[in-house]
Amino acid sequence: MVVCDLCGQKTECFQRGIEGREYDICSDCWTPLAKKLEGKGKMKKEDQKPSLVTQPEESPTLPGDH
Repeated sequence: MVVCDLCGQKTECFQRGIEGREYDICSDCWTPLAKKLEGKGKMKKEDQKPSLVTQPEESPTLPGDH
């Protein structure tokens, strides 16, 4: 048993890395925190997808071009 860094209760905690630091956080504290932080922060480089550049299918024909 370890003391949770967030709630201070002596429970079974897991080490979580947040901003380069390690914290002991119980699951009761981690679940709402994870939901709150979801979608925040920067993407990891391996998670980033390259953007696709699309080309126009066909250039429009102008009057007189046949």
